[in-house]
Amino acid sequence: MEEIRSRTVKGLADLKGFFNLTPKEGGSSRAAAAAEAANAETLLPDEKEFQHAAKTNNLDTMERLFRKKVNINAVNVLKRTALHFAVAGNHISAVDFLLHHKARADIADKHGLTAIHLAAWSGNLDIMLMLIKAGADQKAKNQEGMNVLHFAAQNNSVRIMNYFIQDLHLVELNKPDEKGRKPFLLAAEMGHEEMINELITLNLFTSEKDKEGNTALHLAAKHGHSDVIEILLQQWEHINEFNQNGETPFYMAVEGGHEKCAELLLEAGSDINILNKHNASALHVATQNGHTPLVRFLISNNIDLDAQSQQNNSPLHLAIIKNNLAVINSLIIANYNINSLNKRHQTPLHLAADLGNVEVIEMLLKAGCDFSIVDKQGKTALAVASRSNHALVVDMIIKAERFYIWKQEHQCDDVPNVNLSFKQDHNMQTKQIRTSLWNLAYNGLKMREWIKLAQFWKFTDEQIKAIEEQWTGKKSYKEHGHRMLLIWLHGVLMAGQNPIKHLYEDLVSGGFQQLAEKFRAENNAGAESKKCSVS
Repeated sequence: MEEIRSRTVKGLADLKGFFNLTPKEGGSSRAAAAAEAANAETLLPDEKEFQHAAKTNNLDTMERLFRKKVNINAVNVLKRTALHFAVAGNHISAVDFLLHHKARADIADKHGLTAIHLAAWSGNLDIMLMLIKAGADQKAKNQEGMNVLHFAAQNNSVRIMNYFIQDLHLVELNKPDEKGRKPFLLAAEMGHEEMINELITLNLFTSEKDKEGNTALHLAAKHGHSDVIEILLQQWEHINEFNQNGETPFYMAVEGGHEKCAELLLEAGSDINILNKHNASALHVATQNGHTPLVRFLISNNIDLDAQSQQNNSPLHLAIIKNNLAVINSLIIANYNINSLNKRHQTPLHLAADLGNVEVIEMLLKAGCDFSIVDKQGKTALAVASRSNHALVVDMIIKAERFYIWKQEHQCDDVPNVNLSFKQDHNMQTKQIRTSLWNLAYNGLKMREWIKLAQFWKFTDEQIKAIEEQWTGKKSYKEHGHRMLLIWLHGVLMAGQNPIKHLYEDLVSGGFQQLAEKFRAENNAGAESKKCSVS
């Protein structure tokens, strides 16, 4: 019942009330109480009891109240009668009682909903026949322009559809509602395979569009009805038709996350690369909506990756915004342009640096980004991370910049990705040297000396500035020096060098003789058992 409520906002907004739903099922207890209070104001006590009896098929109460001359056509605040409730509840006995006692069959509620509409929805042909015999208007429409065929199609009431078309020959009821949807489109939207087959048999198939430009194929694809799509494809000629948003049925299947539907439509000849009116591709919408299997499906079916770079945000940008690591990984593996630019001239690395997501940054850095690209404000990704106070990201980017320079200088292509990481080092094997570096930074190096050492190791001015920007007070230089030393350590380890020996020699060469001797003494004493002394 909630399905029809969502399809006809005005005419069926309160149809769930006919089925006596509990507050949990039919809405909040406050709303139920409000409706009850409203009914109490428009119905006399006997009338209210009579409607409740019709709703619950309580013939004894209905008979007793009828003898008391209750108004059986009394309407509640929504202008619904006892007959509405009896028909909606599928209570044949109550309906028969009401019609035999001259209940009016054509009273419409405040949304234009009559008893005949409810009978078509429920699919009860016996009640439908009783209503028609009592003079119900067979062509009645609610405020949404829906007649009995619309309701029957929407709820798969095949017997009702057959009766009106084959027995009553009311083919003229096969017309669009206010949204431009004929019964065939409603059946496709709801995924009623039996009804679709029946309408095709009755020659009521249509490829017409509704007022939003959607065909039955669009609607079935949007809602993931693969069985209906298989039937429709046997009848369809133009599979790449656009709706008003420039979306094809294939695009809508992807947008809804319906992989089976997308497969069927692609096999039938859908164009995987058509963009909508906003120049967004199926890959954009799959990424935006987090449909990871469909992203992989689109990539495996050779969607044009190069066509995405001119959009406001590329699929890779969108995946980063959504923090969807699986999609990011799929795009990287597919050799997606990792340096694609959005309208703000941001690369994916710029965006990730601004967001500060370490896992995303790690994936992008390992894929080999261009660190030199600047956004519209003239900032590199490193500057963006620094401005956003993401110290971990700043350090990761500097590590990556230095690593790829070293790799290029030494023409070293044999560093396996499995061993490549730019995250903080928590390896127990490097604990001793990391402790020594902490002591050096916090107890050895004086203010500005860490910068002198950084310059000796060819840290760039931008890298030093990025480290310095994270200011925590007058002694920030100690933290800055520690971070710089850990970045240096990453490079030494990736180069396969002995960090203790290397640091001692560099401290001497850099003019820190006293610190070098102190460092050697501490490490020789602490590492003697591990055979790790500086020679």
